[in-house]
Amino acid sequence: MASVLLLPSSSSSCCCSRKINAAIHVPKLPKLSLSLPKIPMRNLGEELNTRDGFINTIPVEKINHVIDDGSHNSSTNIVSTQLYAILEAVADRVEMHANIGEQRDNWNTLLLNSINMMIFTAATMAGVAATAGGIGMPLLALKLSSTLLYSAAAGMLLIMNKIQPSQLAEEQRNATRLFKQLQSQIQTMLAIGTKTQEDVKEVMEKVLALDKAYPLPLLGAMLEKFPAKFEPAVWWPKNQVLQKKNFLHEGKQCNNGWSEELEMEMREIVKVVERKDIEDYVRLGNLALKINKTLAISGPLLTGIAALGSAFVGNGSWAPIVAVAAGALASTVNAFEHGGQVGMVIEMYRNCGGFFQLLQDSIETTLEEGDLEKRENGELFEMKVALKLGRSLSQLRELARKSASSHVDEFASKLF
Repeated sequence: MASVLLLPSSSSSCCCSRKINAAIHVPKLPKLSLSLPKIPMRNLGEELNTRDGFINTIPVEKINHVIDDGSHNSSTNIVSTQLYAILEAVADRVEMHANIGEQRDNWNTLLLNSINMMIFTAATMAGVAATAGGIGMPLLALKLSSTLLYSAAAGMLLIMNKIQPSQLAEEQRNATRLFKQLQSQIQTMLAIGTKTQEDVKEVMEKVLALDKAYPLPLLGAMLEKFPAKFEPAVWWPKNQVLQKKNFLHEGKQCNNGWSEELEMEMREIVKVVERKDIEDYVRLGNLALKINKTLAISGPLLTGIAALGSAFVGNGSWAPIVAVAAGALASTVNAFEHGGQVGMVIEMYRNCGGFFQLLQDSIETTLEEGDLEKRENGELFEMKVALKLGRSLSQLRELARKSASSHVDEFASKLF
C-alpha cells in the first residue's frame, strides 16, 4: 500500500522538474535601439493658451507677469496689514481725543460756575456781617464762612488758571481733527495708492508726532500754558518726507507738471504767507498770551485780598468794602478769562500759525527737490495750495503777481 502511494508522487515530481526546466530556458531577444522624438517644452503661458485645442488670446507676457508677481503681492499684503493696524490705532485716538475734549470743556464750565458762586456767596456773607453789626457768634460765623469760601475760591482759581481748561479742550479738538485728517490719508493710500514700507514708516512718524504735540495726560506731559514766547504749534515730524508721488498716473507729462512760472508762483506765495499770515498770528498770539497772564495773576490775587478783607469785617469801615469790592472784581476777571475762553483763543492762534508754517515748509521742501519726477505733480500741488488758502487757481496766480510787484495788501489765506 505504501509502495503504491509513493510511485505517483515520484512521477509527479519528475513532471514538475521538467516543466520548470522548460520555463527557465527562454531564448534571449535581440536588443533594439529606439530613437524617440524630443517633446518641445512649453512654459505655463503657452500651455494655457493652447489647452483643449483652442488658441486663446491671453498674452503670454501677462500670464508670466502674474506668476512672477507672487512675492511682490505677498509683500504688498504685509504692508497693507500694517497700514490697517495703524488705521485702527488712529481711529481709537480720534475717539479718545474727542471724549477727553468734551470732558475738559465740561471742566471749564463747571469750575467757572462753581468758583463764581463761591465768590458771590462769600461777598454776600461779608456784606451781611458788616450790616448786622455787633459782636458774638453770628458775626464770627459769617466772617469765618466768608473767609473760607474766598480762600477755597482762590485755591481753585490757581489750579484752574494753571491748567487752562478751555485751552485743554481746544487742544483735544485740534488733535481730533488732525487724527481724522490722517485717518483719511491712510484710507486713500489703501484704496488707490502704491504701498511701501516707507509709507508705513512715514505714517508711524506722523502718529507719534501728533501724540507728542497733543498729549492726553495732564501730569508730567501737559503743554506749558504760559511760555516765555509764543510759538506756533508743530504736529508733523521734524524730518518729514513729504509725499512726492502721485496716486494716479494717467499719462506722462512733460516735467511732471512743473515749470519756471509755477516755481516762481510758489516762491511768491511763501513770501506772502511768511510776511503776512504767520507774522500776524504770532503778533496776535503774543498779545493774547500777555492778556491771559495778567488775568491769571489778577483773579487769585483779588480773591485773596477779598479773603483778608472779610477776616477783618467788624474791625473797621474799610474791611467790608475791600471784601465785597475785591470779590466782585475777582468774579469779573474770572468770568472774562474763562467765560471768554482766552486760553482757547491762544490755542487757536497756535494752531493757525502751525498750519501756515506747515504750508511754508511743504512748499519749500518741494522746491528744494531738484529731480522733477520725484516731486508731486505740479498742477496737483498748485491746486492743493489754492484749496488750503481758500482761493481759486486764478486768485492764487493773481496773489503771486501782486507779491512779485510788491503791492500785496491782503493775507494769503481767505479761510482764517
